[in-house]
Amino acid sequence: MPDLDVVNVILDPGLAFGTGTHPTTVLCLQWLDSLNLAGKTVTDFGCGSGIIAIAALKLGAECAIGIDIDPQAILRLVVIMHNVTVFQSAWSCICQMTSRPKTLADVVVANILAGTLRELAPLIGCLPKIGGHLGLSGILASQAKSVAEAYEEQFVLDAITECEEWCRITGCRK
Repeated sequence: MPDLDVVNVILDPGLAFGTGTHPTTVLCLQWLDSLNLAGKTVTDFGCGSGIIAIAALKLGAECAIGIDIDPQAILRLVVIMHNVTVFQSAWSCICQMTSRPKTLADVVVANILAGTLRELAPLIGCLPKIGGHLGLSGILASQAKSVAEAYEEQFVLDAITECEEWCRITGCRK
């Protein structure tokens, strides 16, 4: 039974990754809940089931952008949400967003593997607008420092948050 005092997201992810119960997703959802998302654009990089994008919309975001390389995830997100823009290629999304600075996101969340977060730091880092928020998860405590180092040049980073050996790194774009 849904709790009427909180924002509820009930989801069957099908083949896509992400139900909202893994500590990395919980960290992302808690962080999103702490932000004022009213009228904001939120990008869910590596959206999988779309749980982050869906939660952002339920928390007041004006629109969400989902990016994933899995066509199943993209198709599913298009079917269930009407105010979500989806991209199967990070490159097409980044080219479109960075060529029109007004389309950069207010908030970007990437809950993917630490190695991928490090490797894609130059790409993910250009998605939030100046002063925009970045939330990264999918990071083991032993990996947090190296992921943070990949973003510290572009972002003012907050203290790392840990839950059950998993971490979240957040900050604002310089």
